[in-house]
Amino acid sequence: MSLIFNTLGSILLLSLILNLYAIALDSPLSDLSSPFFFRQNPRFFRRGYFMAFECKVNTEIVLAKNSEVKSNPIVSSGQSLLIDSETVATNSGKSIHFATLPIDACLLNDHRTIADLPPALISEIFNCLDPKELGVVSCVSPSLYRIASDHHVWKEFYCERWGLPTAVPISLNAECSDEKSWKALFVEREFRSKTFMGRYTIDTLYGHKEPVRTLFVLLSRKLIITSGYDSIIRMWDIEDGYSIASSRPLGCTIRAVAADSKVLIAGGSDGFIHGWRAEEGHPYLFDIKGPQNQNTEFRLWEHQGPITCVGLDSSRIYSGSWDMTIRVWDRLSLKCLNVLMHNDWVWTLVPHDATLVSTSGSDVYIWETNTFSLIDIIKDAHVGNAYSLARSHTGNFIFTGGEDGGIHMFEITSHGCGSVRQLATWGPHTGPVYSLSFEFPWLVSASSDGKLSLIDVRKLLKNIQRSSSMKLIKKHDSSSRNNLDRKNMEPPQRMLHGSGGSLFCVGIGADRIICGGEEGTVRIWNFSQAFEMAKRVSALRALRLENRMRRRKLQNEMDSKGQRVDQCLIAAKSQMSGERNGVWYNKRGLTRKVKG
Repeated sequence: MSLIFNTLGSILLLSLILNLYAIALDSPLSDLSSPFFFRQNPRFFRRGYFMAFECKVNTEIVLAKNSEVKSNPIVSSGQSLLIDSETVATNSGKSIHFATLPIDACLLNDHRTIADLPPALISEIFNCLDPKELGVVSCVSPSLYRIASDHHVWKEFYCERWGLPTAVPISLNAECSDEKSWKALFVEREFRSKTFMGRYTIDTLYGHKEPVRTLFVLLSRKLIITSGYDSIIRMWDIEDGYSIASSRPLGCTIRAVAADSKVLIAGGSDGFIHGWRAEEGHPYLFDIKGPQNQNTEFRLWEHQGPITCVGLDSSRIYSGSWDMTIRVWDRLSLKCLNVLMHNDWVWTLVPHDATLVSTSGSDVYIWETNTFSLIDIIKDAHVGNAYSLARSHTGNFIFTGGEDGGIHMFEITSHGCGSVRQLATWGPHTGPVYSLSFEFPWLVSASSDGKLSLIDVRKLLKNIQRSSSMKLIKKHDSSSRNNLDRKNMEPPQRMLHGSGGSLFCVGIGADRIICGGEEGTVRIWNFSQAFEMAKRVSALRALRLENRMRRRKLQNEMDSKGQRVDQCLIAAKSQMSGERNGVWYNKRGLTRKVKG
């Protein structure tokens, strides 16, 4: 086993060490393969490490333990470096070149491993591994386990998937018991994500009198915010499922809600944006059931049509409308900063950092929010309207759902024209896809067919990282993509049946999937029991493995001490010595005596 890990470590080291040293010296890799590089940098020309050289055809390399490097190495064609070289003629008449290189005794005895490298170099190598590979490396030795467990790359793994955790103490030391390390947080979250394939319970929340058009999950406060045709905003506890508060009737259909820890906004069919500021000391942040308070409640109006979508970032408020515009508002002054024009009704938008993605008609728009300039347009992304939109936490991946029942996945490769490429297509629904929600690695969709689809994108993203032969879709044939070939689509990992009516909105988070629809109820699929059951199964499996290893260790100790003797060996010795009084008789010999 140690030989296998040593081999893997050597392969990994040899594949990366040239890049690491090239970066350290700001030298291209082509310089490292030249003998002049070693003359100019003598600290690389030392015994016991590596040597870059090129050999002639039919050249064999011989590692000599006590050989010395000559002061004048032979250079062939200005490119090849041969040390202690000689040419020998064989019986066939072909000449073979031999090159003898110095090597330490420790290399001949295979005692040097990746653990002997400096910790800084090991850390750089670990930066090139994915979570699974890093976990395998941590099982090699206690020293690598300590380095791999405390490595800062676990924070990068976690944040690029789920962002910074909320209300969880973080420890940089994996041995601290009161606080969780980044590795422990990542392993727990990755393990928790697998529970969506397990058992679940369904909780139905009643309160709305008419269909629920929109919902928002505020995980930092464990809140669900819903609204719809009854023009009332309701807040629910995501764990217990009971109603917390409800607003007064706002006088119009509420089609969009969004919230963070500082503000709650809702967009209505009357063209107004209704907003509430968070109150310090309030148990649920927002006082929506009280009378109108000018200090905490505000309204914005400039749209000329119903508002269909709203969004928030750290400094702005975004609102999209059927007047074919998106308006950008300042959160402090509540003034309109800019108007982004579209060619059709705006259906949905999602801001992230310096970019904003929106859908208008069947097209997808990508905007740069610092200059409010249009980066790219995906023409005819769907047959019919593109109703729904979701983005990954990094913002690089875009998911769209449309009237044709299809779901597309795109990647923003750069902030420029022609910077979007299509990665995948799914067709799990028979009706329009009205809502999408994404939490790594699950993409959840809600459709008018009353079903929810769960799509795991882990395998897809891993294949995308390995292959770079994807076509940019700036110049594409829209008719070929609009004709969805359902035979070539990857099926979803799971389908959930919501209700008999249409589902208009969906959210995911905290081991739960929440949806609302035509029935006027809010349904919660609770997978927390599956998580607890999976933890018990994992604990029992670990206990069985530990007992098996303990029994195997005791058995090996007994065998080494000679306390257990093979009974078959005793019987064989007894027969050879002629002892017939024992238990083991020779059947053939006993039969002959009886006949005599």
